[in-house]
Amino acid sequence: MEQQLLTKCEQHLNEATTASTTAVPVEALSLARSLITNPSTSESTISSLFETLTRSLHLHRDPSSLHRTLSLLSDLASLRPHLSHPIFHSVRSFSLLRDHSCIHTLTASLSVLLSIAESDQALISSLGEFSEGLFLAQCFLPSVADRCWLLSNAERFRIRPHVLVTVLLGFMKDPFPNVRRVTLDGLVGLSKSVVVEDRDLVESCYCRAVELLTDMEDCVRSAAVRVVTQWGQLLVALDQDSNKRDWSDALFLQLCSMVRDMSVKVRVEVFDALGEIGMVSEDILLQTLSKKLLSAMKDKNYPGLCSGKPFEIRASDAAGVFLHGLEDEFFEVRRSACHSLQTLSILSANFAGEGLNLLMDVLNDDSMVVRLQALETMRCMALFDRLKVQETHMHMFISTLVDMNATVRSAARKVLRITKLNDILMFKLSVDGLLENLEMYPQDEADVFYVLSNIGRNHGNFALNIIEGVSEEIEPSCDKKLGFDSGRVAALLVLAISAPLSHQKRKCSIPPRIFSYAVTLLGRISPALSDVMDQDTLLAYLSRCSRSTVVSAAEFDLHNVKSLQPVENDLPYNASGKMFSPAEMQLQQVVRCQKMGGTRKVATALVDYQVAKSVNLILEKVKDIWQLIQLGCTSDVLKTLRSWKEELSTFTSGSLVDAVAFVLQYLRIVKLLAKIWLKFISPRKLRCYGMGHLGLLLVKLDGNLREMRYKFIGLSKQEELHVLELVLLSHILSLSSVEAYCDGLTVEKLHSTLSQVEFLHKEGSIEPSNFVIQLKKSLHEIGFSTDGSFYSPLLFRKVVEIFSLDHFIFSVKLKHIKAELDVHDNDFENPFHFVPGLPVGIPLDITLYNISRENRLWLRLAVNEALTEFIFLDFDRFGGSNQICKSLFVAPFYKTPKAKSFTMKVYLGMECSFEDLHLSKSFGGPKRELVYLCEEKEVFLKFLSLGEKE
Repeated sequence: MEQQLLTKCEQHLNEATTASTTAVPVEALSLARSLITNPSTSESTISSLFETLTRSLHLHRDPSSLHRTLSLLSDLASLRPHLSHPIFHSVRSFSLLRDHSCIHTLTASLSVLLSIAESDQALISSLGEFSEGLFLAQCFLPSVADRCWLLSNAERFRIRPHVLVTVLLGFMKDPFPNVRRVTLDGLVGLSKSVVVEDRDLVESCYCRAVELLTDMEDCVRSAAVRVVTQWGQLLVALDQDSNKRDWSDALFLQLCSMVRDMSVKVRVEVFDALGEIGMVSEDILLQTLSKKLLSAMKDKNYPGLCSGKPFEIRASDAAGVFLHGLEDEFFEVRRSACHSLQTLSILSANFAGEGLNLLMDVLNDDSMVVRLQALETMRCMALFDRLKVQETHMHMFISTLVDMNATVRSAARKVLRITKLNDILMFKLSVDGLLENLEMYPQDEADVFYVLSNIGRNHGNFALNIIEGVSEEIEPSCDKKLGFDSGRVAALLVLAISAPLSHQKRKCSIPPRIFSYAVTLLGRISPALSDVMDQDTLLAYLSRCSRSTVVSAAEFDLHNVKSLQPVENDLPYNASGKMFSPAEMQLQQVVRCQKMGGTRKVATALVDYQVAKSVNLILEKVKDIWQLIQLGCTSDVLKTLRSWKEELSTFTSGSLVDAVAFVLQYLRIVKLLAKIWLKFISPRKLRCYGMGHLGLLLVKLDGNLREMRYKFIGLSKQEELHVLELVLLSHILSLSSVEAYCDGLTVEKLHSTLSQVEFLHKEGSIEPSNFVIQLKKSLHEIGFSTDGSFYSPLLFRKVVEIFSLDHFIFSVKLKHIKAELDVHDNDFENPFHFVPGLPVGIPLDITLYNISRENRLWLRLAVNEALTEFIFLDFDRFGGSNQICKSLFVAPFYKTPKAKSFTMKVYLGMECSFEDLHLSKSFGGPKRELVYLCEEKEVFLKFLSLGEKE
């Protein structure tokens, strides 16, 4: 096969080379690229291909073909390093000896030569001819694209910095905006890589960039902001006078004048640049936080940095800069403003204090990215002792601890962990916020405990006061039962045992029995103190405290534990540098057990336990949000469902991964019900969205319910009834819409599903729900028949109102029926060949999961509605275990169209076996509805002309 591809490729290349002006066929170049990129291609084939490409390069004249040939040689040098030298010298001789009528070809050659030389320093000396002179000559040729390439790669040529700066300075006035942009980017790169001490040259670059701040093109203004920032700071650094701060202030104000630019990109660049200025007067910083002009800033001007064109910059340009940034309609600008505030807050404590007031409002931003940046800014303030949290700030800050996004909650806890709390009230608010975080999101337990431990040690007296007030919660109840399985009680125990560690030696007011209680939760709470002691030391500490009222932290050698995990960015990490997330911290003890000879089953069991706990908690809460759906609080419901989905998406392994897939499907159904319900309870919403939108939602709901019924096996009778009642609700909602008036098919489906529900009730001796009873009653009252006789949609409104979601509890392990479908060696550039009117075979790699012989599988090959075929898949073709079956199957497609190329979609579906209704499909197709087991695959096909070889 390899030899055939090589022969075909060389044939096309040699034919094109003989004609010299004829373009090389794209197919030949595609074959050559396939051989080059395939690691299995033999060295003899590669050598032969190299010789053919080299010959084609020197003899061919078509510019587009030369470009592609150079690209192939570049790939060949990269993937086959032993050929880099001969390829380099071949391209070099081509560049020197060839009369380049097209500058594009020379530019492409230079690109290849530079890439090869940079990967092999021994070849650098061979680039002598391609240096300063050639660069200057090529820069002034008329091709804009090549001029842009040369200017953007100027640093790769051996050009004296003084000459390069002069050249770039001239091209800043180029009539083409892309050239001006690339030139400005080149100056930014140059400012970071070379030292320019010529003050006049630096000033010229800065002043020219200031002029381009008013350019008509957004991309040019954006690049000009970067040049003004970098070269402006160089200019300030070169100034030897005592007014260096005034010059830096002038540069800062120059950038402030651009914060109201119409372009989002420019505004983002401006705020990024403001954060890079390392020296700014406090008065100017404070003015950026207020739109009202401060008394110190009235009638105050600063001299511009351009001596050749003297002008003054008004101090009023700084007024309300950060207010504008943090209130910008685009989240990218708000995020950039937050980051700039973070770096500038280090310069002034007063500025940080006033900026914190603005950040509190940003914590309620709609964008998660902005909220995260605001919290990161607060964390940076705390690290530099600039975070002065007041009681008025606490409620807004504590609300982030119960944010729906796990990343935001984690960032908020990082801030709280290092925040200095000034009084007992603020400390109590913080503890209450952490406890609420734990109650709403039990999966955050490990990190919540860790933060409680830290703030307990940092504020020992406050922690003792809190524990004295809640000690009754920790004590056994009147029936002598301990509530240690409660997350709240465990959290209070962590706070209690952490408080004494803030004192070297003192009489502890915490009863010794509290420490005895903590011993029973040793494995659960030990990660919370992992930064000061390992589990053995913690056990010794708890045992000592449970027998004495005098505690000495020095007894336990807290800061010299060999097994202590180092800390970076507030998270423990192991010796290999991999950080532990808060969720992973609770598994560290299991990992230690494995190192000591334990089995992996312990870790697996713990992971499965955490997954089951989260799944059941979510299913329990789904029942509670049904009332919100009925009240029309759709926005809150969708936010909650989204947070649950994000949480479940983190569980990608373990024995309960199928159960997680089921719950995700369940949440999608609840989401659709919430959207549909809003339109039923609000006629205004229905008119706003249109009836067609409602019909689309109902179709999606029906499809998702069908997937839930047939793609998951192992449900108990009670669980099947739960799903079937959702199906009944879907049919009733469809019949209640005006669009479904006299919908005979939906009526038949309703009766069929109701019959299945009645059968399960009788078989399992289960009492029907109020919803089912009312539905039967309504059908009996209106004499409902399956022929679609007349009825009023309003008759079912009462039935819909009775429906409620019950608590869904798994009684058995589920299995997820799914499949994987793959088409190898086929894409837009490598299509399969076909002849119109003749069958074509499509090789498919199929993997099935949890499929049984009772399942009827079908392949659907579709070009469009008219050109669609179905192929039945025989289960005997598949090999493997009961859970996983694999097969390589060639699917024939008979209806090839009369076209040069076409795209076909391949679907793998399973018949809905419990459906009583048969579909009117063409002969040989499925008799019932199909539920698709995986994403469809696109197959690309190309007409094979006569005389063309496969």
